[in-house]
Parts: sequence; C-alpha cells; structure tokens
Amino acid sequence: MKQSEKGFTIVEVVVTICIVALIGGAASMGIFQVVKGTERSNDHMTATRQVQNAGYWISHDTHMAQTVITGDDPETIEKEFVTFKWTFWESGDVHTIVYTLEDVSGGLKKLKRQHLIHNIAGEEIGNETTFVAQNIDSASLSKQASIWKLTIQTRSGTETETREYTIIPRSSS
Repeated sequence: MKQSEKGFTIVEVVVTICIVALIGGAASMGIFQVVKGTERSNDHMTATRQVQNAGYWISHDTHMAQTVITGDDPETIEKEFVTFKWTFWESGDVHTIVYTLEDVSGGLKKLKRQHLIHNIAGEEIGNETTFVAQNIDSASLSKQASIWKLTIQTRSGTETETREYTIIPRSSS
C-alpha cells in the first residue's frame, strides 16, 4: 500500500469480521442459556408451588376432619377426590370439604376445594369454592394404619414435582 493511500486491506477486514462473528456467537449462546435456564427455573417453581398448595390445604383439612371419605361419590356429578367432614364443637355447624379433580388440557387436572357449612338445623349457611392447584398429573390419598399418605405430582412445561406428605390426623377424643 502506498503511503498516500488510506484504508484497510482485505485480510484486515476478514480478520475483523471473524472476530466480531465469534464474539457475537458467544454472546448469543450466553443469552440463549440464560433465557432457557430462566424458563426451566420458572417451570420448576410453578410446579413446586402447585404441589405445596395442594399439600397444605389437604393436610390442613385432614387434621380438622372427623370423617374422611376417599374416592368418588357415585351419587354426584363431580368426580370427588376426597371429602372431609367435621362438626364445630361450639355451634354444632357441620363443615364439609369436597376436593374434586377437573380435567384441563394435556391430561392435567385442577384441584378444586368446596367448603360447605350447614347449621344444626341442616340449613346451608356457607358455600365457598376455591381452586387450590392446577397442572396436577396425579394425586392419591390413602390410609396406612392410622396415618394418611398424600402423594401429589404436578407438571409445568418440562418440569415435574412430586411430594409425599405423611399426615397424622387429630385424635378422636
């Protein structure tokens, strides 16, 4: 190159383009990994939160219950998962908690909790329905000796979470 000419040679331009491409590729891969990691982390946290919600409420109601009925009641339209009943000692009000599993997309289910309260005369004085958890793959509640075992599996995206709860009910005395 003559001294009066100014500019870059083709080799310098090609080397520069290669270096910029390498840096850009590395940055793109790093960003991709962060985004995928965040997505997996969010899916895992969602699945964990759902299984914890279900475990909390079912454990709570198992402790309160004087009667626990597992499985579906053929006389009702809904497909019950479990039903809890107890009588409030001060007022005589009868509390009934019915958990149902409703189908949603992808073979998953929603866990619905219905809390019914009847006074001593049998009149309904309360009726509250809450969705406790969603994205449920499977749920089971079984009694082994005097201990209840609750197993719940949830799924969010590609992540699953399974928890097993051991519940010792209140004494009947």
